[in-house]
Amino acid sequence: MRTRSQSCNSNRQQQQVHPTFVEPFNLVEPIDNQAPPVVMMADDRTMAQLLEVPTEGYEDAIIIPEITADNFELKHGLLTLIQNKQFFGHDKEDPHAHIRYFNKITSTMKFPNVPSTSVKLMLFLFSLEGAPWIWLEKEPP
Repeated sequence: MRTRSQSCNSNRQQQQVHPTFVEPFNLVEPIDNQAPPVVMMADDRTMAQLLEVPTEGYEDAIIIPEITADNFELKHGLLTLIQNKQFFGHDKEDPHAHIRYFNKITSTMKFPNVPSTSVKLMLFLFSLEGAPWIWLEKEPP
């Protein structure tokens, strides 16, 4: 009579594992035992430098027209109101709903001698966060 461990061991002995050898694949075969050609990079930048986001030539994506009104400033509470419902660009977020909310909030404000479009342009960046903000910053003016 066999015990459980003995029967498992006998099954394992029957199933021998043979190692598989794979020859290395060489895309460039040396000619007459010569070393493969060395390919130089186009420039001497490091990987970190290559991964940096280019900022040269970029300006602010939103250009706000000059405001000629005296003593104009956006209050902190207004900025907080806009930032309470920021758009992050997640899959479940609706960009159209974000714009409708933004327009609803900004259309309730009136400043003397200040066009409402200027106020909306000033506040819109505060309504974005993460990838949408980065995308907008990279857009041309």
